[in-house]
Amino acid sequence: MAEENRFKDLPSRYDPSKVESGIYQIWEKAGYFNADRDSYRRPYTIVIPPPNVTGILHMGHALNNTYQDILIRYHRMLGYNALWMPGTDHAGIATQNVVERKLAKQGLRRQDLGREKFVQEVWNWKEEYGSTIIRQLKRLGASCDWRRLRFTMDSDYSLAVRYVFVHLYKKGLIYQGNYIINWCPRCHTALADEEAPKKETQGKLYYVRYPIKDRKEEFIVVATTRPETILGDTAVAVNPGDKRYKDLVGKKVILPIINREIPIIADDYVDPEFGTGAVKITPAHDPDDFWVGKRHNLDAPVVIDSEGKMTDLAGPYKGLDRFECRKQIISDLQRLGLVEKIEDYIHNVGHCYRCDTVIEPYLSRQWFVKMKPLAEPAIKAVKEGRIRFIPSRWTKVYLNWMENIQDWCISRQIWWGHRIPVWYCVDKGGNRTDCPPIVEMEDPKVCPNCGNTNLVQDGDVLDTWFSSWLWPFATFYWPKDDPDVKADLEYFYPTNTLVTAPEILFFWVARMIMAGLEFMGEIPFSDVYLHGTVRDDTGRKMSKSLGNIIDPLEIIEEMGADALRFSLISITAVGQDVYLSRSKFELGRNFTNKIWNATRYILSHLLPEVRDTDWEKGLLTLEDRWILDCLSQTIEKVNDALKNYRFNESANLLYDFFWHQFCDWYIEATKIDRGKEIKVNQQKILLYVLEHFLRLLHPFMPFITEEIYQRLKEVMNLSGQTIMLMPYPQEGGRKDPGARQRFELVKSLIYHLRNMRTQVSLRPSDRPDVLLSGPKAREVLESVELVRFLARVGKVEEIEEGKRPSESLAGVLPGLEFFLVLSGLVDVRREKERVRQQIQETQNAIEKKELLLSNANFTNRAPKNVVEEERRKLEELRDTLKRLEALYDDLKGD
Repeated sequence: MAEENRFKDLPSRYDPSKVESGIYQIWEKAGYFNADRDSYRRPYTIVIPPPNVTGILHMGHALNNTYQDILIRYHRMLGYNALWMPGTDHAGIATQNVVERKLAKQGLRRQDLGREKFVQEVWNWKEEYGSTIIRQLKRLGASCDWRRLRFTMDSDYSLAVRYVFVHLYKKGLIYQGNYIINWCPRCHTALADEEAPKKETQGKLYYVRYPIKDRKEEFIVVATTRPETILGDTAVAVNPGDKRYKDLVGKKVILPIINREIPIIADDYVDPEFGTGAVKITPAHDPDDFWVGKRHNLDAPVVIDSEGKMTDLAGPYKGLDRFECRKQIISDLQRLGLVEKIEDYIHNVGHCYRCDTVIEPYLSRQWFVKMKPLAEPAIKAVKEGRIRFIPSRWTKVYLNWMENIQDWCISRQIWWGHRIPVWYCVDKGGNRTDCPPIVEMEDPKVCPNCGNTNLVQDGDVLDTWFSSWLWPFATFYWPKDDPDVKADLEYFYPTNTLVTAPEILFFWVARMIMAGLEFMGEIPFSDVYLHGTVRDDTGRKMSKSLGNIIDPLEIIEEMGADALRFSLISITAVGQDVYLSRSKFELGRNFTNKIWNATRYILSHLLPEVRDTDWEKGLLTLEDRWILDCLSQTIEKVNDALKNYRFNESANLLYDFFWHQFCDWYIEATKIDRGKEIKVNQQKILLYVLEHFLRLLHPFMPFITEEIYQRLKEVMNLSGQTIMLMPYPQEGGRKDPGARQRFELVKSLIYHLRNMRTQVSLRPSDRPDVLLSGPKAREVLESVELVRFLARVGKVEEIEEGKRPSESLAGVLPGLEFFLVLSGLVDVRREKERVRQQIQETQNAIEKKELLLSNANFTNRAPKNVVEEERRKLEELRDTLKRLEALYDDLKGD
């Protein structure tokens, strides 16, 4: 009873809801997450991919941030000065949309408020709701240095954004020009190519006849997917090598509906194999046509406006929605006999990454960054191995994109964001003068060219990614001229690892590399770990519209953050997608319960003499040496896996060690009564292994490991205030190959004896004898107590080789033959008859299954998963039959 009183407050059941929040508050209050410059320790730095300020925690966040927290906690325990820099992104379009929807419920538009009041309304919303994602990350256990929390619209961060714009502008890398951009008619803003992903779309290919001027009843037929843009055509183009049209180059056609003359031109851009080999050229509404128009000095009439409606230049279709115009113009062309045919056609169509609206290629004046000069050193850094991608397959993807990089459209026609720091000199009527734009670090008061004080700022804001590409160094208050800022940057930059998703490899990762090299003269990080996408168990991406979202906060509420974290990591292979269902989180919950119950058993049975883990080497049993060897191997393998980003491998190593080696075998073995001296020694080993395991597991399951560690401190006289600052176990030289080999043989014997008991339906109280022969028999007999206790058998003795006792089951292992003696316990003849009947029943079941699967009506018409399940059952039946036949042959009578 005395030993039980030492842990009378240990609950019988682990309840994470009563533990996690309290532990987190202690950690945060004690400053355990904080990282300040320390010349005696090496830094390890991760900058968090800043979640949108509008965000709430989803499974993608949970996976991403669990990876980061594992790395941070692991390196903190390795002795690094580990900094996890937190922050949120202002998320221009997304946040503006949220606030506009809020206003709409009040019957208001942003235009009703005006720019200044609307922006203030967004700030108000941010102050009220913007910290939601931060609170949720804390629920997950994220050990960020929250003192350093940054926001991409902070005043100091805005200074960095402005500095970068001015720097690139003065260097000639930022320019303004009329170009075809991706335009979202719903969000009313330009989008970069990466923000307008193309989706395979079922459409139509319309073959339209353009009458050739002065050639009655002669036409040139063009194929188009967008007949509404015919109204903006300024040429028809053919390939100069296409002999079909050689005589028509230089002639003119009559543009249908509008009846405007346009030329037939020759350009290498045209693919003779597409459609009829003749294509319409609409410079204002197609990016390729835009450049053809430039080469041939063509006009570029805009016939679709920023709302996605037809302009005045569209003639009779003015004011129609673009897709309504498409229907109407095809109807009119068919009436005029100018539609030759219409085919179904699958093509890739750009969609807004925010609202999924079909984007409109749109000719407008925008701000751009010249990317090729910035890309060159970023390509070199990866080719030289200074930056590596994990998995490595992403290296090729990155290089391919960088080597074909296009200029970056950075202006957005919204109000929430970093306003472009460009001012224009205007006259009293508000018209721009001939003075060049003013781009400086300070807001100008007068025009430096003419002295005019009437200045207006550019109305656009910068792309959200223009601020977040500075994240690895702007979060440290760069370019502030302050000794502390410079010292922090020198110490913590470059950062070490970036953990993110492949979807933002181009949006963010590549641009951060370019920015780091341009402004800091150094790469921003050395390793980029790209994890997969979270999907449901059928492979579909999780989304609200599909109704297949699993809320991580619900899982945390129900099972705890540790269960969520461990489940996610253990089932997700390196760089692969993760397939989730609610049931898969039971793995983590069950593991949590197993750890707690094993700990309760160990602590509740401790003898009063056990006050440390200084065991006597001379008292070590075979199982003691084996578990210490297993621990040593696990330590080595887990460290190797973590250093190489094999997170799931390290998690599964820990699971297997604790559940299947420590609990299933070692704890059970320590229940053998070998006297008090050995019991005390083994209890010290139990504590030693448990404490080392908790430290190994802590980065994955921080809460339960801390809770148990605090209870072990009293018993083990541990000096550390928190497990998170204890050293991460390293290989301790306790490998014991001899013990490993011997114990594995004993384990295998016990495993087979247990199976034999089950096969012949022995009662739990039955204790059959075991006879051994062969060169390994004596070795096994040295551990006879283990075999008797764990296999629940009677006497274990050696017999002469080649002799088999009657009424026994036989088995063979390397160097060992063994027999389970059934005499007096089982009626072998009756048992043999029982097995024979089972064989007959199994054969009948196999015949029925084979008949079903040979029926084409079933295999062709039944759902695929049903057929596969029937095939699986058939294989199980065949395997059962083999085992039954082997048992039948093995049952030996008199």
